[in-house]
Amino acid sequence: MALKPIKSLSFTHPRRLGQFTTNSISPSSTARLAAQPLCFISPPGSFRQVNHQTEILNVTSHGVFSHSVDVMRASASCFATRAFSGSIPSLLHDDVISCYVPVYVMLPLGTINLKCEVSDQEGLINDLRLLKSTGVDGVMVDCWWGIVEDQQPRQYNWSGYKRLFQIIKELDLKLQVIMSFHRCSGNLGDDTMIPLPSWVTKVGNSNPDIYFTDKDGRRSTECLTCGIDQEPVLQGRTAIEVYADFMRSFRTELDQFFKDGTISKILVGLGPCGELRYPSFPKEYGWRYPGIGEFQCYDHYLMISLRKAAEEIGYPCWGHGPEDAGSYNSRPSDIKFFRDQGKCSESRSFYSRFFLGWYSKILIDHADMVIMQANLMFKGTPIAAKVACVHWWYDTTTRAAEQTAGFDNSWVGDGYEPIVTTLKKYDAQLHFTCVEECKSMQEEVDFPEAVSNREELIWQVQATAWRVGVPVACEKAVPFFGRNEYKKILKDMKSIENRNLKGGVHLVGFTYLRLCPALFEETKFSQFKHFVKKMHGEEILDDCT
Repeated sequence: MALKPIKSLSFTHPRRLGQFTTNSISPSSTARLAAQPLCFISPPGSFRQVNHQTEILNVTSHGVFSHSVDVMRASASCFATRAFSGSIPSLLHDDVISCYVPVYVMLPLGTINLKCEVSDQEGLINDLRLLKSTGVDGVMVDCWWGIVEDQQPRQYNWSGYKRLFQIIKELDLKLQVIMSFHRCSGNLGDDTMIPLPSWVTKVGNSNPDIYFTDKDGRRSTECLTCGIDQEPVLQGRTAIEVYADFMRSFRTELDQFFKDGTISKILVGLGPCGELRYPSFPKEYGWRYPGIGEFQCYDHYLMISLRKAAEEIGYPCWGHGPEDAGSYNSRPSDIKFFRDQGKCSESRSFYSRFFLGWYSKILIDHADMVIMQANLMFKGTPIAAKVACVHWWYDTTTRAAEQTAGFDNSWVGDGYEPIVTTLKKYDAQLHFTCVEECKSMQEEVDFPEAVSNREELIWQVQATAWRVGVPVACEKAVPFFGRNEYKKILKDMKSIENRNLKGGVHLVGFTYLRLCPALFEETKFSQFKHFVKKMHGEEILDDCT
């Protein structure tokens, strides 16, 4: 591969304001950067073809490099494919081959009832047999903390899960299990109510600061605040100890399903909906799309942490939350805290830099501690974390909705790099939610002023993860059954690999939301079956019909 340093390059991002300008970098730095996978390209427009060679100009935090590769030896990720297809048609030649993307189907939220029994066992077995006939790799199920450890601390009831896992094993399906340390209710798609353990809610009744809290003192009882991760307020245990004990018991009681390979992956719950984020947009407190949400750091324990962080850097006056950050349904242009950040990176106040850095680091530290425990408990089995696609207001410089959710992903930094770096530390995978068609959700059609950009956010997160070396899987956030939706998923999810280049980067899995009666209607079932075959790389002449 021929390498050459670039003295200076001015690069304009097609969806942002301003330009990046770089200075000369050394050939050794260029060589080091060139070893990265080709999927980490800059957006469309930053490459050109010269004499049947494709020169890709890669803009990274380390500078800019260029390298040439034969166009018939190029490989791209599924989302880089969209960028390539518009400007380098030759990369999508007939030589490009498909890869196998495993497909899992989420089981209904109430598959295990509050008594820890399999709900409608006979009906579930029939549904799983039909599902098996489509060729899916397996199913995904929530393992609810509020069911298993409901009455007393350290008293676990795994009976329903043991029976469920045995059924899945006998049908020769694989199983991905979510350690669900959150409440089920009030979110998109929730059709059942599964609370936190009753002994935890009793603690919360006497000490409501165990929950995330907004500036007006409203508590989010969906999950526990990160502020008690190392505080022994749960009948003598810290939150991290509680999560670790739960996972240890799970591993001990269901070890046979690890040994025989039935359990193929563990997803570690890290927040609301099992996702790594703050509960910044709760519908129970009136949030409606596309509101920016609110910061959730006003419980006693997080405020102590904030004051301590401010004192450590010599600015104790910064030990408070933003006074001008708006409310759940505000727009960023109306709010001084976000409006000031959006002018340019230099005018972003020192306080806002400090606060947003602290706020996001709390989330990263939480992920680090919980995933470290999961890594110890589940040695030999892949582990993963879910990250939400908070896509509204993405095409603004401040990305306020991401900021309140805990992702410091503004103009001046990549808020997802610390997350994937933490995952890499424990060889964990990233599961990114919400990969459907950008305009498939009616709310996005009704609110164009939200300048949502789901597709580019997905691209950013996946590219960041792949650059660090973290495998990525995706899952749907809303149900769909239509032919066009399947075709869109196929277009975005399939990796493009040239037969002359081994080791192309691609998605390691796709999760379909979710098993339900509508899926088994004749036409929909046939479409789904074809979709699975195509995800597995099989040639089907009739696209998902």
